[in-house]
Amino acid sequence: MLLKTIDQADLKGKRVIARFDFNVPLTKTEPRTITDTSRIDLALPTIRMILEKGASKLVLMSHLGRPDGQVNAKYSLAPVAEYLAEKLGIDVILTESAVDNGVKELLTLPETKVVLLENLRYNPGEEKNDLEFAEKLSQYGDIYVNDAFGAAHRKHASVYGINTFFKNRAYAGLLLKKEIESLSTLIEKPTKPFVAIIGGAKVSDKIKTIEKLMVLVDTLLIGGAMAYPFLKAKGATVGNSLCSDEDVALAKNILSQDRAGKIILPKDHIISATLEGKGEVCHSLSIPADFMGLDIGPETVKSFADHIKVARTVFWNGPMGLFESESFAKGTMSIAHVIAANTGFTVVGGGDSVSAAHQSGEADKFTHVSTGGGASLEYIEKGELPGVLALKTGL
Repeated sequence: MLLKTIDQADLKGKRVIARFDFNVPLTKTEPRTITDTSRIDLALPTIRMILEKGASKLVLMSHLGRPDGQVNAKYSLAPVAEYLAEKLGIDVILTESAVDNGVKELLTLPETKVVLLENLRYNPGEEKNDLEFAEKLSQYGDIYVNDAFGAAHRKHASVYGINTFFKNRAYAGLLLKKEIESLSTLIEKPTKPFVAIIGGAKVSDKIKTIEKLMVLVDTLLIGGAMAYPFLKAKGATVGNSLCSDEDVALAKNILSQDRAGKIILPKDHIISATLEGKGEVCHSLSIPADFMGLDIGPETVKSFADHIKVARTVFWNGPMGLFESESFAKGTMSIAHVIAANTGFTVVGGGDSVSAAHQSGEADKFTHVSTGGGASLEYIEKGELPGVLALKTGL
């Protein structure tokens, strides 16, 4: 079933309620300010298109953080409202709560054009996919738009249940459309050779994605803390590196399925006895006792780079080490630079990889930088997301 998008919608004179992912990082001290605005910036083309197409009112909604169904000022969307008003050049009115009588009254005022509902997760009905909560939200719009790819893998009221009330009146925003198109290319028609680079911490978190990628790719490069259970499963010692018994068992099972020899593991490491250390090269496969692996070593960087350079399709999810520390960032930054130089189809799959792509200064050279870590992995694994399926079918 095809995804209807806002460029196909008649919005003239219509009230539009739109779900975005404004879950942006904020400073920990007051006044709380946004430290990375990229998620809002990526939503602006959809917001501008809705306004340009003549919507009479635009009601924006999002979550921020994990307030667990309670009102908590530190998770207020006030900084988001301020930033949006500045970027759009019009007033953006923040409501006191997502559902109260004041919102409907606000929408009757002729001067009110854009309204941002306060954090959806202040209401326990959001995460419970409560249909009563979803229905109250639906009363603010004639048309529903979902542009929150980062939340589309959740069965939450504002991305899932709300579709019940907008049959044939629900559309994808421009960002959601781009995310689905880019990730669909990876799983439906990737140009070969297809190389995936998987990093991060736990095999158990990405087991289903790894199993799916094993079918899709020609080569699977595994680095970062993700690699240590695989190395241990092959008989290497990993010192004090992050490595659970559960992950070793999972890694052993995956390796037993790799009859084509697609999985490439690190050959060397940057190790340290502490997270604060400067790091030194460990040239062997095994890591000495009392040390931990915190980055891939120079030989591994070269090995991984050789595979990436010849790829025509590249998917990257997860850093190669503790890249937040300058001492252990070289592997991740090197991989980012090599992928950025590739002229094929290159996708960064959300989460820490996006931060690393921006840190490398190369983010604009990738074909697509996904806004959703969990959502992009689930889409690759299943080929669908609850929020997107609900948008297509109306439940």
